[in-house]
Amino acid sequence: MTDEKKLTGLTLLKKGETRYPASPDEAKLETFENANQQRNYWITFETSEFTSLCPITGQPDFATIKIEYIPAELCVESKSLKLYLFSFRQIGTFYEEIVNRIYTDLSEQLKPRRLVVNGAFTARGGITSSVKIDSDEA
Repeated sequence: MTDEKKLTGLTLLKKGETRYPASPDEAKLETFENANQQRNYWITFETSEFTSLCPITGQPDFATIKIEYIPAELCVESKSLKLYLFSFRQIGTFYEEIVNRIYTDLSEQLKPRRLVVNGAFTARGGITSSVKIDSDEA
């Protein structure tokens, strides 16, 4: 496959003005073909800069989100994933809903061989929270 064909459909990975989506519904997860479908290998993304809003108080919540997956036919493009995760910034929702939404969206888009999404949220009221979904345990 030529490099040009590999890049077809990747609209967010280019120079110029970046448009930040206002919500996960508006965000676009872009993918490209996995060139090594014959083997299992892990892809890991991690950000310690994830933010969302508490749905009750409107106060910001902070988390480290870790996404690990074994691709099947498709891989997620990292800039589109970054913009997708950024899109939660102004959304008021509970931790459990956030991690489940990320898991569902990635699972539906990629159909990976295995997917693990973990959200480790900073302390609120002296208690830290962590939510993890593993497709092998689902």
